[in-house]
Amino acid sequence: MDLTGIQVAVLGGDDRELILIPELVKMGARVMVVGFPQRPELAGAQLVDTLEEALIGAQAVVMPMPGTDDKGNIRAVYSEKKLELTEKLIRRLPPQTTVIIGVARSFLKEWAVKYRLNLIEIAEMDHIAILNSIPSAEGAIQIAMENVPITIHGSQSWVLGFGRVGKTLARMLQGLGAFTTVCARNPADLARIWEMGYRGITFDQMSEKIEKADIIFNTVPAMVLNKEVLLKCSPEVVIVDLASQPGGTDFQWADNLGIKAILAPGLPGKVAPKTAGKILAQVVPDLIVEGVRQKLERHTISEAT
Repeated sequence: MDLTGIQVAVLGGDDRELILIPELVKMGARVMVVGFPQRPELAGAQLVDTLEEALIGAQAVVMPMPGTDDKGNIRAVYSEKKLELTEKLIRRLPPQTTVIIGVARSFLKEWAVKYRLNLIEIAEMDHIAILNSIPSAEGAIQIAMENVPITIHGSQSWVLGFGRVGKTLARMLQGLGAFTTVCARNPADLARIWEMGYRGITFDQMSEKIEKADIIFNTVPAMVLNKEVLLKCSPEVVIVDLASQPGGTDFQWADNLGIKAILAPGLPGKVAPKTAGKILAQVVPDLIVEGVRQKLERHTISEAT
């Protein structure tokens, strides 16, 4: 991939960006970075102090997978100061500028429409999400192993949801010898669950049978482990909730019942940042090139008309 002549602004991030940035530099991009101190991995990139400096001349903007908080502060684990993304900054970007982010808050989506930016949310792209499901599942199993007094082998392990992470997690648990139960809504998913050798149940049946679970892994971003369900659980069960905040567990009621419930979103960047960074390095350069190409085509058509 050749990024020669393309200026990319990388705004904040974590260890994943420490893998991505050198790859962008190797591909010839001029990379402006804010939110990181001087580090050997960032040789070849230009480190600046403010978002304003980073965005000057940017043809593409790369933001972290977690994006921002609800106040616009960009996740930047190595920065001692806040990096607040504002509408004033966004409106300085030329129309059709590509902005790549894991998950965008509603205000950023609104600004992207208002200022005609090419906003790309990559967290739910199949080629990102499927690959990220591997460190997510491994990390979830690691958390479970650290918090239960039994082996995964022979345990009654439940997976709520049969999406990308749920599929990978169920397969790994089965491979470790767990008696794996998967909870899903879609009849086609339930058929596939049975075909793959797991025990499948619907969410309507969950309360009747969940008392047998030793470990529950939730991947559903909705309140599925509510008070009524938790009351049916064993007090010794451990819940690992992988859904994005606030998760799919009533954590207050879990605490009241003495049930250990752990909210663990965003595991790829925590348990396997190098792998997660390599995944970004596989996908982000293509998106940058395609975004710049489309912008050039629109500009050419506009001039012709």
